[in-house]
Order: sequence, then structure tokens, then C-alpha cells
Amino acid sequence: MSSDSPPEYVHFFGVMGATSAIVFSAFGAAYGTAKSGMGIAAMSVMRPELIMKSILPVVMAGIIAIYGLVVAVLIGSNMDNTDAYTTYRSFLHLGAGLSVGLSGLAAGFAVGIVGDAGVRGTAQQPRLFVGMVLILIFAEVLGLYGLIVALILSTKKS
Repeated sequence: MSSDSPPEYVHFFGVMGATSAIVFSAFGAAYGTAKSGMGIAAMSVMRPELIMKSILPVVMAGIIAIYGLVVAVLIGSNMDNTDAYTTYRSFLHLGAGLSVGLSGLAAGFAVGIVGDAGVRGTAQQPRLFVGMVLILIFAEVLGLYGLIVALILSTKKS
């Protein structure tokens, strides 16, 4: 190892960024899916005709995991085994992964809680559906903000 080459552990931070992106966003998506699914199951006892209409929170929770997958693949494809992969670039990748992962986790929690309460409320009062959709959109956009920041960080040149 020459004195101007990056340290041997430099790839660790990039790999942790990719791992953080997919793991945290998948945790958020899983929580959102499970929590919304419980609401759908409880609601379907009273109003089985609303099951397909109530799938929306589950779909929106699944999209959050796609954000993490995109960033993890982008980070993984930008890592190379040469001296061009610097410590600075690996820290950018770590920040990108944490950005999309943790915002996806928060968005998944929000989608799950809103989806659970929303589908149960929609079963009792169908006019609540539009309000639920608007709140779900605002919850989902939190993950999108993390994706935008992650894309900016992961494509930044050193």
C-alpha cells in the first residue's frame, strides 16, 4: 500500500451505506405493510367490499423499499476496487444510505399508522378516504426526500 492510496477499510463505509439504504427502508416498508394490513383485516370483517380500495397503504409502504433498493444498487455499482474509491466518496455513500434508509423507516412508520387508522375509519365513514389518501401522500414524500438527498450524495464526484 502506497502512502497516497486510500486505507484498506475504505470500502467498509460504502458497503455500510448500501446496507443501511436497503435494511432501514425495508424495515419501514415492512412495518407499514404489517400495520396497514392489520387495519385492512379488521376493517374487512365489517365491510368486505372495501378490501381492494383499502390496499393503497400497503402499496405505498412497498414503494418505500424500492427507494432503498435504488440507492443500494447505485452505491454498489459506484464502488470500485481501485484507488479511485476514496475515503471521501465512501463517506458520501454512507451518508446517502443513511439518508434514504432512515427517512424510509420514518415514512414507513407514518404510512403504517395512517393506513391502519385510515382504513378502519373509512369503513365507518367512506368520506374519510380522500383525507386518508392525502395524509398517506404526505407520509410517503418523507421517504422521497431522503431518496433525493441520497441521489445527490451518491452521484457527487470527489
